[in-house]
Amino acid sequence: MPETDLIDRLLEVEPGAPLDRIRQARPEARANSQRSYEALFSPVDDAHVSLAERFAVATFVARLHQVAPVADHYAVALAVEDSQLLALVTAEADRGVGTGPYGVYSSAQLAPESVPGPVVTASDGAALELGTRLTAALEHAHLLVFRPREASAGALQRLLDAGWSTTGVVTLSQLVAFLSYQIRIVHGLAVLAATEA
Repeated sequence: MPETDLIDRLLEVEPGAPLDRIRQARPEARANSQRSYEALFSPVDDAHVSLAERFAVATFVARLHQVAPVADHYAVALAVEDSQLLALVTAEADRGVGTGPYGVYSSAQLAPESVPGPVVTASDGAALELGTRLTAALEHAHLLVFRPREASAGALQRLLDAGWSTTGVVTLSQLVAFLSYQIRIVHGLAVLAATEA
């Protein structure tokens, strides 16, 4: 197990406590969660997605999920990288909060299960300050969080058109997928801890 485990820190897990015992029951999952975090947020190479961009996307996604310990962690990290960016990303995330998933299925067989919902795009002022790349990344992250059924080749092309490399697009997708997993783990364990209490 890694010496410092982010999920344990976010939940303030004490050695020997019920949450600690729950996490110790799955040592590989615990270790791999930490390794994934380190690979994404302490990368060997950040040429395609800078640390500021990684923490901006993470802050945005965590605020969309409204899980405070995770959102606060990434907000602090983003403030270290770019404090001015934090206010912009926070405001855009708060504008984009909703309930989901929703969206339209492209398959005729699944079309009856479509649920209408808003398509959130950056405000004009924010888009100007965020720049084309980061605006596209946040809009794509919102799509993956709330409208995953609308993910498409066209959505990926919008990232490429905004200046993201193929490697960058893959990394962004990995970030959002990992964050969704990490947020659900933290939220689920927090609920268990509250139940125990």
